[in-house]
Amino acid sequence: MAAAAPVTARAEKAGVMLGSDDFARLTEPFRPELLAHCYRMLGSVYDAEDQVQETLVRAWRSYSEFQGRSSLRTWLYRIATNACLRAIENRARRPMPSGLGAPGDDPDGPLAPVLPEVRWLQPIPDALVLPNPADPASVAVSRESVRLALIAALQYLPGRQRAVLILRDVLGWHAAEVADLLGITPTAANSLLQRARERLRQVAPATDEIREPAEAGQRELLDAYAEAFQNADVGALTKLLREDAVLEMPPQPTWFAGRQRVGRFLASRVLTEPGRFTMTRTAANGQPTFAAYLRGTDGVPRAHAIQVLTVGGARLSRIVSFNDAGLFPLFGLPGIAASQS
Repeated sequence: MAAAAPVTARAEKAGVMLGSDDFARLTEPFRPELLAHCYRMLGSVYDAEDQVQETLVRAWRSYSEFQGRSSLRTWLYRIATNACLRAIENRARRPMPSGLGAPGDDPDGPLAPVLPEVRWLQPIPDALVLPNPADPASVAVSRESVRLALIAALQYLPGRQRAVLILRDVLGWHAAEVADLLGITPTAANSLLQRARERLRQVAPATDEIREPAEAGQRELLDAYAEAFQNADVGALTKLLREDAVLEMPPQPTWFAGRQRVGRFLASRVLTEPGRFTMTRTAANGQPTFAAYLRGTDGVPRAHAIQVLTVGGARLSRIVSFNDAGLFPLFGLPGIAASQS
């Protein structure tokens, strides 16, 4: 960053177009937070990466027009927000199964057919969006701003409301800055923000759902979860769940609510024998996460699901199992578990 500063100053003063390498050095420090911003807007890491790339291309091409009236960071956010708003116009929201209907009432019965036309919400690896762990305060704020519950709730908002809420409540922009970006008055921007906050209160879970135990307590809870899952110990796993626990499994639209129903489903359909799953710790959305490898008939544990967990109090309140092996490369994970038994 320091090495690029003289280039920045000269280029801004002269109003010239930077070379692609110079521009890349100048903007690379902003890439993780731009990716997080686009992910909040779009609910997909793939779509977010596309819009970040679009943002940087547009910024490079128009850099000679950048007069320095705002910071480079603010200018990039303006371009990224508009890019995401254009993308939202042509795409349906990315839901979670719990956003499409009531929970299943028969854990032993048939599951609903998969809906190939639905573009589901996706998890995002912490490594792509969280800041340097040496800054605990920044990490804490960033974790809260990419939690699955928030990203899912944002999907209920129209594009402009979504943008206003993120810019004001997550990034701390002033109403006048947001109004200028959207080409509306500050009064209109504040009205959009009020409607967005009200809608978010209606669809977001209770705040106590994200209260977590101390690090040692959480580590013990997660170790117990992985052990129970690998050993197919449904009784032990059920004890780790809150009474109102939820299990979602996109792209499967059927989901279950309540500890007993979740336990019954896992017992009948998932944890049918010990050693069927191999669990590996990873991190997504600022939440505890496991990569689940499923042992095939040939005995090889292959990529199966990314499980993002929500800890409520001293137990698990939600398990979202993204059953998509295609997500594993995003997390830098192999398609086959490193250790086989």
